[in-house]
Amino acid sequence: MTKKMYRNITIISFIIGFMLAVQYNTVQNPTERDTRDIWEIRQELSEEKKRHSELLSSLSILSSTVNKYEDAEFNNPELLLQETVDDLKKQAGLLPISGPGVTLTIEPSQELIQFGFELKPISPDLLIRLTNDLYRNNAQAIEIDEKRLTYNSAIRDINGKTTINSEPIKKADFEINIILQTYEQAQKLSNHLLASSFQDEFFIDNLTLTVHDAKQNVRINSTVELQHSKYLIEK
Repeated sequence: MTKKMYRNITIISFIIGFMLAVQYNTVQNPTERDTRDIWEIRQELSEEKKRHSELLSSLSILSSTVNKYEDAEFNNPELLLQETVDDLKKQAGLLPISGPGVTLTIEPSQELIQFGFELKPISPDLLIRLTNDLYRNNAQAIEIDEKRLTYNSAIRDINGKTTINSEPIKKADFEINIILQTYEQAQKLSNHLLASSFQDEFFIDNLTLTVHDAKQNVRINSTVELQHSKYLIEK
């Protein structure tokens, strides 16, 4: 072989060896290492399985509704359509809703009341953390101090007052009503809150969080009063 051929073989071998070395180093030393332990991975897997179960439940409900619409023997499509509209209104907060759920009571610490300390309202951050935890545990509807939360609700501090939908929480003690899909889910939520650190976190803020037992029927009012017109003007 000529010197040129030897040189070409050498260059090609060098390039291949360099590429293999880079690939081996990348496999052995990834740029981002997963530092989670087995319990953190199991917890994340549990959350994903819970979301998957919720999606399957929603898909089952939607499939049932579609099957009813497609059923040629269904003799009252107007009633089915009205039920669908009412369900959407309940989800949007335009109609009252009732079902199995849990009631929470938030009150100022009795020590503050006895010694005459100034009662401060609950902080928006603590209320947001509690609300997010309720939604993570299958809450379908939430009402805080008679103010129902919807998809566009906002909890924030306005002029030193904790507000929901720009309406301040009026009293130092108030209730939170939560509705879930089943009574078993309501029981699990009640047990979860009792075992969580929320009661300690409320105590740090000089508040008492009381978690009541799950109930078969909890009612949450609508966000607005619907106005129905008795007369329609035809043109």
